[in-house]
Amino acid sequence: MQAVLSSMWTRRLALFLAVLMGVLGMAPQSEAAFVSSTQTAADRTRDMDVVQKALESKLVAERLKDLGYGQDEIQLRLAQLSDQEIHQLASDIDAVAPAGDGLGILVTVLVIVILLLVILKLT
Repeated sequence: MQAVLSSMWTRRLALFLAVLMGVLGMAPQSEAAFVSSTQTAADRTRDMDVVQKALESKLVAERLKDLGYGQDEIQLRLAQLSDQEIHQLASDIDAVAPAGDGLGILVTVLVIVILLLVILKLT
């Protein structure tokens, strides 16, 4: 057994296997899944509708005009965006509430009314 472990052939094989494992360890992992093309097209259409609706807003249109962007240039740049970028843009637009959602004001008013009722009840 000692003769096999100390032989040149075993050392070369061990070195080869170590190098092979190192090279294989550097290979990137990739994953794949099936994606329905109709669902992707429908999602892009919905996201583009959200973006177009936001671009039709008077404030947004004026700001883009002030920055020097024309309608043709905006449409050209939108056409160049990937599905993921369009979806991210539509998600960001949906997340922005231009005038606030009103929930904070409603909660504040309710807390004030409840405090007033408690104070009046205690006095």
